[in-house]
Amino acid sequence: MEPVKRICCIGAGYVGGPTCSVIAQMCPEITVTVVDVDEERIQAWNSEQLPIFEPGLQEVVEAQRGVNLFFSTDIDKAVREADIIFISVNTPTKTFGLGKGRAADLKYIEACARRIAQVATGYKIVVEKSTVPVRAAESIQRIFSANTKSSLSFQVLSNPEFLAEGTAISDLKNPDRVLIGGDETPEGRRAIETLSSIYMRWVPKTRIITTNTWSSELSKLAANAFLAQRISSINSISALCEVTGADVEEVAHAIGTDQRIGNRFLKASVAGFGGSCFQKDVLNLVYLCEALNLPEVARYWQQVIEINEYQRRRFAARIVSCLFNTVTDKKIALLGFAFKKDTGDTRESSSIYISKYLMDEGARLHIYDPKVKKEQIMQDLSRSTTSAEEPEPGLSLVSIASDPYEACDNAHAIVICTEWDIFKELDYERIYQAMLKPAFIFDGRRILDSLHGRLQQLGFQVETIGKRISQRIPFTASTIAQLDLQAPPLKKMKI
Repeated sequence: MEPVKRICCIGAGYVGGPTCSVIAQMCPEITVTVVDVDEERIQAWNSEQLPIFEPGLQEVVEAQRGVNLFFSTDIDKAVREADIIFISVNTPTKTFGLGKGRAADLKYIEACARRIAQVATGYKIVVEKSTVPVRAAESIQRIFSANTKSSLSFQVLSNPEFLAEGTAISDLKNPDRVLIGGDETPEGRRAIETLSSIYMRWVPKTRIITTNTWSSELSKLAANAFLAQRISSINSISALCEVTGADVEEVAHAIGTDQRIGNRFLKASVAGFGGSCFQKDVLNLVYLCEALNLPEVARYWQQVIEINEYQRRRFAARIVSCLFNTVTDKKIALLGFAFKKDTGDTRESSSIYISKYLMDEGARLHIYDPKVKKEQIMQDLSRSTTSAEEPEPGLSLVSIASDPYEACDNAHAIVICTEWDIFKELDYERIYQAMLKPAFIFDGRRILDSLHGRLQQLGFQVETIGKRISQRIPFTASTIAQLDLQAPPLKKMKI
């Protein structure tokens, strides 16, 4: 087995950038080059302001950049020189055509495969890092085989990532497992051994799992589907808790002590599951089951998605109901726009959904997030709408605040959508004095549990997920909020 000297990663996003930065740090004898067609993104990776925020990433990049870690737009040169080529490009859900709204769009994967086949020479190990549907590696191999040259040979491996944004660097340095799938041939096994040797520089051999290619691809979808299922399960119980008087935190603790269940991913919140992977992967699993004539299995996983959407609509409807069944022209402070703390990623963030539901009701939103830029917030809200009758959301209703106190000043209500630690430490007495009365707090992430008594003493009406704290105005059959519970999911709009 020849030692690996150079690694190329096509795609400088949330997977490719952190993954290759850690590989460079752990394997100083290997030159790692991350390439992308987006020149602005590459410039950001080469600057002091990285294009993504991830705890610990800045330090790793600064230590290795220019030593054995490089970021470039010269894709062809990096591909030609590499021994191993990672494909870490986006695989979005299709927005039109067959499989619209469910199937993965593999156009970027195919473009990478064709470019590699065109410019590469010698022996290359090509590795899927992007989340792809089952048998995508076979499609890549077919493209290589159809464009074969006497001077070129390939092995295609599947090596899906299992990163959680906000903890990606620690996940990469101390992974639960590394999964590598390849052909069950002597050549395939040698390729698997070569990639395994890279990870074994810092990952115990017992944590490196090898399978056939298709098992590896399906394991990634199944893992995310199982995690999403747990989140939807506890969120469905949170709705029941609010009606019965139970506390979902106590219920989650009670069932989480059962070793057969465990306590992970039992945190009820308005967020449900967001980010780039969970919803996309579950939808892809639904489509795969439908395509393979397994409608009962498809419906099972589709319900996981529907509960996630229901949780967001239900929370938005509760805000409208508590504010006397109307939020028209009322100022609402929305704290947090990232889909979770310790990341600037807003993909599938509950904040987008909550914002749009409230905007459709005419609310004036003042949004604050410590890591998400104004341009990103406006872009996200301009691309989404919950109403088929309103093709363009009213962005004039949205203001971006420079700090949480500015957002809350003269507001009717505060809505916490992201669990940033800073929101636990705010001066809520100061905030209460500056708000209109009655003043409401909607704690969508259960981060203020220890402060609920104090907040009520100050005069706040506190509403949270999965628990009844105070008497509130009940829903009435005639309210728009009730109708919103039946609203369709967000539609993606062209801009």
